[in-house]
Amino acid sequence: MNNPAVTIKNIEQAIVDRGFDEGWIQPHVVEYRTGKKIAIIGSGPAGLAAADELNKLGHCVTVFERDDRIGGLLMYGIPNMKLGKDVVERRVNLLKDSGVEFIVSVDVGKDITTTELKKEFDALIFTTGATMARDLPVDNRDAQGVYLAMEYLAKNTKHLLDTGKADDSDLSAKGKDVIVIGGGDTGTDCIGTALRQGAKSIVNFELMGKPPTDRADNNPWPLWPLIYRVDYGHAEAAQVFGDDPRQYHLMTKSFIKDDNNQVVGLNTINVDFKDGQLIEIKDSEKTWDTQLVLLSMGFLSPEHYLSDDANIELDERGNYKADYGQYLTSQEGVFTAGDCRRGQSLIVWAINEGRGVAEQVDQYLTNK
Repeated sequence: MNNPAVTIKNIEQAIVDRGFDEGWIQPHVVEYRTGKKIAIIGSGPAGLAAADELNKLGHCVTVFERDDRIGGLLMYGIPNMKLGKDVVERRVNLLKDSGVEFIVSVDVGKDITTTELKKEFDALIFTTGATMARDLPVDNRDAQGVYLAMEYLAKNTKHLLDTGKADDSDLSAKGKDVIVIGGGDTGTDCIGTALRQGAKSIVNFELMGKPPTDRADNNPWPLWPLIYRVDYGHAEAAQVFGDDPRQYHLMTKSFIKDDNNQVVGLNTINVDFKDGQLIEIKDSEKTWDTQLVLLSMGFLSPEHYLSDDANIELDERGNYKADYGQYLTSQEGVFTAGDCRRGQSLIVWAINEGRGVAEQVDQYLTNK
């Protein structure tokens, strides 16, 4: 159990692909309807999982999505080379054929209020994800060419789906020196996308040091292994440019912009950690050339205009508050699940939460 996983993803995906090809996977059409109506706000993995379960239980489910396509993170947050959008669309179509209603390009909390929805629906479920990204408030942050990673990834995917071509706007990495600040899956996706757009060079800044190749004694299973990994973006960049793109112990101090407000570089300093404190290393300043900077430093919480509109409480991290193991918010009939409740996490956790909230909403409606 301490060793790398077997290729379970490939095995399961092959089975599902065969199932769709052979027509074995069919819509689950419900013969009996309870008459209860549920609105789900957000169509990411938690929202889709909840919609599937509640529809199977006979409830009438409507999913609201602020973007122009269903899928949330699955559609616009994960690049095509990592998750084909046909895979997302075939599952959404299966839900449609099973009786789930989808409404796109409607931003609940702005275009329509939760008060209005409560008049039509018996329960609301917020599954909006953790979309408030951590920013980098340093000098010249307003320079053109400095973007949040998700903005870059989402616009590239949308352009590709709309036109069938790679994005050729100012957001494209083609011919540019690209710097990705921050790691994780999102940072790797930025590297992979920039490579495919034809970046001139790519560097990935990490604030922390290079992880060890083996697990430390204080990092045993079942804790997440804090070890050095080479993801697909790192491997591809190394193949193209000759080196792993990651640079460790680097902190960005400021951006440099020209007279047209375009980013042309940034300044860094090397750092270390002593007794849990970040220490800047003297005389380690460096200036880097760049025309495109992508900020991939994680996500803080959901955006708060929806919670403000619904008047629900937030926890100390800014997430929609629900008691541990529960999904009911501070407002009667309003539930929440996924990253917007538990914080930024994995898709499998969001699916699990979607199923969990569906069970509780069903109990709530049964007892109502």
